[in-house]
Amino acid sequence: MNNQIDASIPVLTEVIKPEELLTPPAKTVAATDNAGVDGTTQPAYETATNHYPGKTEEDWQALEQSLRENVLRQVLTRIDFVLEHRIRDNLADVLQIAVANLSTEIRSGLHKTLEEVITRAVTQEITKAKSPK
Repeated sequence: MNNQIDASIPVLTEVIKPEELLTPPAKTVAATDNAGVDGTTQPAYETATNHYPGKTEEDWQALEQSLRENVLRQVLTRIDFVLEHRIRDNLADVLQIAVANLSTEIRSGLHKTLEEVITRAVTQEITKAKSPK
């Protein structure tokens, strides 16, 4: 793809800009909360809902659905242009080859026809010249 097409495709940070998602509340996790059975510290695995209190599973599903619809809509608006561009390029190549082959066949057929017509005309003239008047 060329740079012009690439520049027009939005990146994820251009699609998702809700302020509440950009500034999650700061939360510290104490090491004692992550202590394992043997006393070693376990890594803290937090879900997205821990970072964004007040967000329910339905909110996340609605956001996901909205994102899918937005991305699909943007892809669909570009797909016609991209398909038309690719078809035009491929069709131009195919047509150029077809025209070249057709012109070669026409030239060959014209050459053969002219040869036959000239041979027939010369034969007729020779026959006329040999016949007594």
